[in-house]
Amino acid sequence: MEIRETQEMVEEAGEGGHGGHGHGEGEGGKHNKRIAIMISLLACILATVEMGGKSAQHNSMSANIEAANLWSFFQAKTIRMTLMKAGSEFVMTNIPADLAPEKAEALKKFGEKWKAEAARFDSEPETKEGRKELMARAKESENKRDKSLAAYHLFEYAAAALQISIVLAAASVTTSVIALAYGAGMLGALGALIGLVGWLAPTAIHL
Repeated sequence: MEIRETQEMVEEAGEGGHGGHGHGEGEGGKHNKRIAIMISLLACILATVEMGGKSAQHNSMSANIEAANLWSFFQAKTIRMTLMKAGSEFVMTNIPADLAPEKAEALKKFGEKWKAEAARFDSEPETKEGRKELMARAKESENKRDKSLAAYHLFEYAAAALQISIVLAAASVTTSVIALAYGAGMLGALGALIGLVGWLAPTAIHL
């Protein structure tokens, strides 16, 4: 819902109460002023919820890209580790028996070096770029993505509830049906509650 549309609803609600000034403000005028205040409050909450939704959507996309990059890095490390491990095992198990001792020792050192490289590719806590560390980082990014996505969905539901509540409140002014105002208040409260859950615990409920 555009800000201008909400502003027009507030002005319409406020103007609706000017007809009873002859003998003091009537009940209809008080009612319309309360509705105008409620619409303004709902519009503020709606703006906050929509801001949270955009932020959550952006965070979800960023975390998804980061997770994809980390998994690609993980796969590259896996391939290099496998090659190093296979090369080490091949060299260590295929040293000719009649090979000169110094050459056999040199081949053995190569095999041990490749074995150490394979172990480094598997885990490297110092740089957090070993396979195990990359897997943990990728899963953490996926958790961030899922949490942000859940928050985004909640904010979408909250925004829809708040928009409908504003429309109902405006309709209450036009039709003078108080039941619509009560419905707008309850639906607005529900939207605010869903938005609060989106901020504080987006994975607590699934809609």
